[in-house]
Amino acid sequence: MSGVPPEIEALIDVPQYDEVSEFPVERGYIWTSCASVENGNPLFWDDAVADELTGGPIAMPSMISNWFRPHYWAPGRDVQPMPLQVHFDLKESLGLPEAVMSDNTVTYYEPVRVGDVLRTCQKLRSVSAEKQTKLGTGRFWVIDVEYRNQRDELVGIESWTGFGYRREAAA
Repeated sequence: MSGVPPEIEALIDVPQYDEVSEFPVERGYIWTSCASVENGNPLFWDDAVADELTGGPIAMPSMISNWFRPHYWAPGRDVQPMPLQVHFDLKESLGLPEAVMSDNTVTYYEPVRVGDVLRTCQKLRSVSAEKQTKLGTGRFWVIDVEYRNQRDELVGIESWTGFGYRREAAA
């Protein structure tokens, strides 16, 4: 990883920001999400169908990150948490004030079930050497967010590719 500071290189594949969701997976959120996109799939609405197909009610797979979207306010919280904190840490550490996400892939393993309490951690997977793009000079990075249930079963991995950069001065 040519040109990557050693303190950043030392973070590759190291779990960071281990978190437990603030509330268990619950039907109200599932039904509200389904209603918002007019998803009438009986798997999410009908307990008999869910029992037959998946052994009980599950959340839509696309909701995997919902359980970690921090509420703006919570009793006793002094600082509002940021999602994907490793991304913001990299921007600051590398002096890259601007950033875009260029790719997002999610791999699903076990279904997320009603009542599950999920745990997550973030892992920096790679950081590129400096690159010049139309946006400016910066670095690409890949961050995985791993999701596990209370039984320590892997339920999903969300992989993000970001590009942090400095805009070139106007001529």
